[in-house]
Amino acid sequence: MSNIRIITDTDSSLPADLAAQYNIFQVPITIQFGDETFETGVNINDRQLFEKIDGLGKLPTTAAPSPSAFKSAYENAFNTGAESIICVTVGSKISRTYDSAVAACEDFPGKLITVVDTDYLSLGQGFMAIAAAEAVAKGATHAEAVQAARDLKPHLHLYGSLTTLKYLAMGGRIGQFPAKMANLFDIRPVMTMIDGKLGLLEKVRTHRMAMNRLVQLLEKSVNGKKILKAGIVHVNNLEDAAVLEARLRADLPMPPEILVAEFTPGLSVHGGTGLVAAVLVTED
Repeated sequence: MSNIRIITDTDSSLPADLAAQYNIFQVPITIQFGDETFETGVNINDRQLFEKIDGLGKLPTTAAPSPSAFKSAYENAFNTGAESIICVTVGSKISRTYDSAVAACEDFPGKLITVVDTDYLSLGQGFMAIAAAEAVAKGATHAEAVQAARDLKPHLHLYGSLTTLKYLAMGGRIGQFPAKMANLFDIRPVMTMIDGKLGLLEKVRTHRMAMNRLVQLLEKSVNGKKILKAGIVHVNNLEDAAVLEARLRADLPMPPEILVAEFTPGLSVHGGTGLVAAVLVTED
């Protein structure tokens, strides 16, 4: 059987132990606070990220991994026996990560490297990387494993809710006054994937209504199809993750295991602490 290596980036929201289980290597997204540089999953997580944000009163910048970071990942894969590489990146409309992964391929003429633009993020991207890894484990060819990742996208369903607009205001995405009013009236934006980005779908009021609405939207989206995989991502909000899991299990035929994971800093800085979302994978 050929040795096909799967690489992704940390915007996949895959916990390190799960990525290791599938032999998936993650290239870290960079977080920059002034002159301080951190790498997602290496020396910063969501809790540490927002401790620094709240302490400094400002957001950091984020950066896609450089081509050299992907070059290093590719070199390591080939040096440890890989015959080919499938790199599954966060959507190209969200980050320049895809461009860096493609640029790094130029340093490996004659080597088979396929970079998959997921047009997705978080566990949607993560589940696509896992789909490729599972296909490889079953003996798929390189092309078949690439197709397994791409084929998963139409079967992904992602809906999430923000707890506060404070961090969107800090980043200049909305004004301070609208953010304060939204927080005062407990307005919860509901998000989903729109044209390759995580975008605003609607706004609801109160925590309870937001949880109810997420379940309603997911139920409508899956439309009675069998749910094969499920994940919940959050930003420092295990409490709401547990509430959402309980609601999903009560209202939908969920798989026995639901993955609960950090959204991860490269994404969390844009959504803000408190975000919670569910990602479901359905059968054909």
